[in-house]
Amino acid sequence: MRASRSINMTEGPIARQLISFAVPMLIGLIFQQLYNTVDTIVVGNFVSAQALAAVGTTGPLINTLLGFFNGFSAGATVVIARAFGARNLKDVQDAVHTTITMTLILAAVITLAGLLLTPLLLRLMRAPEDMLPEATTYLRIYFMGISGLMLYNMGAGILRAVGDSRRPLYFLIFSAIVNTVGDLLLVLVFHLGVAGVAYATILAQGLSAVLVMYVLMRDEGIYRLSPKKLRIHGRTLKKIIAIGLPTALQSAITSFSNVFVQSYINVFGSSCAAGWSIYGKLDQFALLPLQSISMASATFVGQNLGALNIPRAKRGIRTALLIGMGCTAVLMAPLMIFSRPLLSLFNQQPEVLRYGQLFVLWISPFYLFACVNDILGGALRGAGEATPTMICMLMSFVVIRQIYLYVMSSLTSSALLTGLGYPLGWILCSISLALCYRLIPWEKKQQARQQS
Repeated sequence: MRASRSINMTEGPIARQLISFAVPMLIGLIFQQLYNTVDTIVVGNFVSAQALAAVGTTGPLINTLLGFFNGFSAGATVVIARAFGARNLKDVQDAVHTTITMTLILAAVITLAGLLLTPLLLRLMRAPEDMLPEATTYLRIYFMGISGLMLYNMGAGILRAVGDSRRPLYFLIFSAIVNTVGDLLLVLVFHLGVAGVAYATILAQGLSAVLVMYVLMRDEGIYRLSPKKLRIHGRTLKKIIAIGLPTALQSAITSFSNVFVQSYINVFGSSCAAGWSIYGKLDQFALLPLQSISMASATFVGQNLGALNIPRAKRGIRTALLIGMGCTAVLMAPLMIFSRPLLSLFNQQPEVLRYGQLFVLWISPFYLFACVNDILGGALRGAGEATPTMICMLMSFVVIRQIYLYVMSSLTSSALLTGLGYPLGWILCSISLALCYRLIPWEKKQQARQQS
C-alpha cells in the first residue's frame, strides 16, 4: 500500500476534487445505510410490524451515543487534515495515535453505558408495550458490538482526512454484503428474529473495523498506525477537543432530542411508529449525497487552511453548496412520485404505508434547507468554528424543535404536524449558519495561522 492513495486538495480543479472525493464516500454511505435498512426490510417482511417498529425506534438511541463519539471523530479529521495539508509529519502521527487511543477508551464507555441505559431510554421514549421486548433485545446486542462500528468510523475518518475515500468504500461494500447474508440466514433459516439481524450487524461492523485497522497499520504513509505508539498526546488532544467536543455535544444532544421526537410519534401507536421508521429510511438515503459533499468540504477546508489558502477554502465551500443542492433537488421529485412503491419494500400494511407516505410527501420538499445545514456545518467545523455551529444547531434542532413539539402536542393530535418539527429546525438552522459563515473573520484566521 502506498501513500499515493492520499489526495492533496490544496491545488487543482475544485469541483472535480470535491466530486471525486465525495463519490466514493457517497457509495460508502449508501452501503453503511444498508446495515440498518436491510435489518428493517427483513424484520418488516419476515417478522412483524412490531419488530419493524422496534428496530426503527432504537435508531435515535444508537445515534445519541454514536453522535457524541462521531463529534470527536470530526474533530480528529479536521486536525489530521490540517496537519496533512501543512505536511507536518509529527502532528499527523500524534493525531492518528491519539484518536485511536481515545476511540478504544470511548468504545468501552459507550458499550457499558448502552447496555445499562437501554431500559431507561426505551421508557423515556414511551415505546409501546407490544414492541418493548424486541427493541430491548436488538439494542443490547447492538451495543455489545458497537466498538467495531466506532473503530471503523475513526479509521475511515483518518483515511479521508488525507484524501483517501476509496478504501473505506471497499470495506463497507464487503461488510454490507456480510450483513445482508447474515440477516437472511439468521432470520429465515435460524428464525432468530430481531436478535438475528442484530448479530449480523455487529459481525459485519467488526469485520470492517479489522480491515481498516489492518490498512492503517500496513500503510507506508505518514498516517501509519503503530500499536506501540498508541498514547494520548495532550497538545493534540486539546486541538481535537476544541473542535470535536462542541460537535460531539451538538450531535449527542440533537440525537437525544430525537428520542423525544420519537416519543411524540410513538403516542400514535405501532403503525405510526413503523410508518415513521420506514419514512426515515428513505429520508436517510435521500440525504446521503449532501452528507458526502459535506464531509468532502470539511476535508477540503481543513487542508486548505493548513496550507494557509483561505480564498481557495471559501471557493470550495461555495462550490460544495452548489453541488449538494443540485443533487438534492434532482432526488426530491422521484422520491415523492415513487414514495408508495419505495415504502412498500419495507412493509405492506396499509396503515403503515399511509403514515409513511404522509411523512415523505410533506417533509421531503424541505431537504434543500437540510442541504445548507450539512454543508455549511461541515465547512464551518473544517474552519475551526465548531462552537458557533454547535450553538446554531442546538437552538434549531433541540430548543426550538422541542418547544414546537410540546405546543403542537398540546393543541392537536396530528402525527403530520408532529413530523413537521423536523423541517422547522432545518429552516432555522440554515438561516443561522449562513449568518455565521458571513461573520467569520477569515483574514484574522489566516494571520493567526501564519504566526503559529
